[in-house]
Amino acid sequence: MPIAYTVGLAQRYVAGLLHAFGKRAYFARDIVRGLRDPGTWVPETIRQMRNIGVDSVPLAVIVAAFLGGVTAFQTRYQLFPGVQMSVVGLIVRQSIVLELGPLLTALVLTGRVGARMTAEIGTMRVTEQIDALETLSFDPVGFLALPRLLAALVMLPALTVLANATAIFSAWATLVTATDVRTDDFLLGLRLAFTSFQVIYSLIKAFCFGAAISFVCSYQGYVTEAGAEGVGRSTATAVVIASVSILVLDAIVAAVLAPFIQA
Repeated sequence: MPIAYTVGLAQRYVAGLLHAFGKRAYFARDIVRGLRDPGTWVPETIRQMRNIGVDSVPLAVIVAAFLGGVTAFQTRYQLFPGVQMSVVGLIVRQSIVLELGPLLTALVLTGRVGARMTAEIGTMRVTEQIDALETLSFDPVGFLALPRLLAALVMLPALTVLANATAIFSAWATLVTATDVRTDDFLLGLRLAFTSFQVIYSLIKAFCFGAAISFVCSYQGYVTEAGAEGVGRSTATAVVIASVSILVLDAIVAAVLAPFIQA
């Protein structure tokens, strides 16, 4: 009896997992199909680029500024005596550009942008606005999910570039004003073993993170159940799943592309 129960439980778990994967696959298919009608998604994409990108600039800059300062302090005071100060610039650049910049920017924006996506679409679902769009033969996925996906794919890399630059500038300002590291040493470390692919690597991460945030949060909002409690549950679920997806994608990208970032 315990063996049969365990087998049945495993079968139900696998069936549920496949069912969830299939629903998301159909949702992705509907997003791609929405590209056939540019008149539906182009104007909304421009508006979402402002919501996702422009309105998130202050938050991204603040987070990056503190990130750069903390990274600079931690790097400088972890060095043992006799080490060249240019190493500080190298470690700061590698830490921020390759990992902390895109990762923390994406995680912070998951709370701001992702939660907003889910709440907006979820509210439209529970107030039957999506049903009204379907009744009028208007593609709701092409109008709601596709613009958010395209906007996130463009604006997350742009915000990551801004965050990386802000963090490096903040690290330099912190080091030259609060430590014994000179500007010449810091700039030497920044140029040491630098390759253009390191920036591309950061942008690839940001691109993947933007796709994960927009897809997961749009889907969770689209399948929201009725009621205010359903909107809250979908929003919390979307933030958790998107955050975990970002961490998983970060590990996958690092495992695949890390060997190519060395100078």
